[in-house]
Amino acid sequence: MGYLDNKSITVDAILTKRGRELLSRNDGSFKITQFALSDDEIDYSLFNESHPNGTQYSAEAIENMPLIEAVPNGTLSMNSKLITLTRGANAIPYIGAISAITLTQGSTHTISPTTYNLGGNNNVGEEEYIFTVLDNRLTDGYEGLDQTAFATAADVNEFSTIARSLSVRGKRLYFQATTSNALFNTTTTSKTTSIVIEGVTSGAIISLSLTIESSNR
Repeated sequence: MGYLDNKSITVDAILTKRGRELLSRNDGSFKITQFALSDDEIDYSLFNESHPNGTQYSAEAIENMPLIEAVPNGTLSMNSKLITLTRGANAIPYIGAISAITLTQGSTHTISPTTYNLGGNNNVGEEEYIFTVLDNRLTDGYEGLDQTAFATAADVNEFSTIARSLSVRGKRLYFQATTSNALFNTTTTSKTTSIVIEGVTSGAIISLSLTIESSNR
């Protein structure tokens, strides 16, 4: 959802198919019990402490920026979630960069992320992650390793509008590139999707490109 403007409390929301189903019942079963906030549209470099009209106008450019309205694609929103750091935290957690992956059909791969500033105190640590591949047709076998729990419906809500997404939970991700030739032909020799990784404890998020190349090229 998104605020339509910053002058009135008017909210624009797009419901998932499940949300629309519950709302249509009109029996009280549609209830919002959790929510998240993000500032994807904010460019903090525009904050100007040297504004000629005084420091009270430092955020004027930011406050006048147009705000993003609700979009139905989970990959295009909520990429900069607002989080609450633990008491005494002095750094924002983030997941270390992971290079784009290119595999030939049938090849296997393991992703082992690392979270920096875990707990907000310049620590390098290991946590569990939600691994979401946006097009699961490109994988045969997709498994979270060393997990304490399976990914729940709440974990995957962000991508519920993407029909072929698949989410698993664990400290590491193991998967195999598809062995099927259904997506390839003489003109389409490779297919690309994305894997989104979100820290369960930190809330940090990162995405990387996954390309599968046909073995019959």
